[in-house]
Amino acid sequence: MKFFLILALVLPFAALAQESGSESPAPATTCDADEYRQFDFWIGNWEVSSGGQPAGTNSIHPVLNRCALQENWQGAGEGGISGTSFNIYDRATDHWHQTWVDSSGTLLQLDGGLVDGVMVLSGQRPARDGGGMVMHRISWTPNPDGSVRQLWEASKDDGASWAVLFDGLYMRSPSDS
Repeated sequence: MKFFLILALVLPFAALAQESGSESPAPATTCDADEYRQFDFWIGNWEVSSGGQPAGTNSIHPVLNRCALQENWQGAGEGGISGTSFNIYDRATDHWHQTWVDSSGTLLQLDGGLVDGVMVLSGQRPARDGGGMVMHRISWTPNPDGSVRQLWEASKDDGASWAVLFDGLYMRSPSDS
């Protein structure tokens, strides 16, 4: 009788141990898909100009196992605004996402993706004067010479018209060679 009692107590644990040992581990989440590489043309150390004048420097590097890009901007001149962003391809939405924060307290959240070889991200935020919402659209265009054009536009009329906030040319920093 003791034998059957011990057997009844031990068998469920033996079966459980066998089941847990036979399961293969869940596959690791990786960011190796081609979509995660769509913004790689922006990676590097950059000297940025606008209208032929120095605008600042920018450093963009992959972080978190190449799952995201981190941007570190420093505006030119004394009192130049500094800022940082995280950029990630979101598998769940099939879109790119950028969260930007700068030294003036601005938060800008953008979503979008690659359109004909150009990364285009857009989003809305309240107008500084409290008068409604402003749409923001930023595009990054890789040029044949390795430079990148960044065009930042804003619209106060739901996209009927756009004003250029920044038109910058990114040239690789000599330290990036």
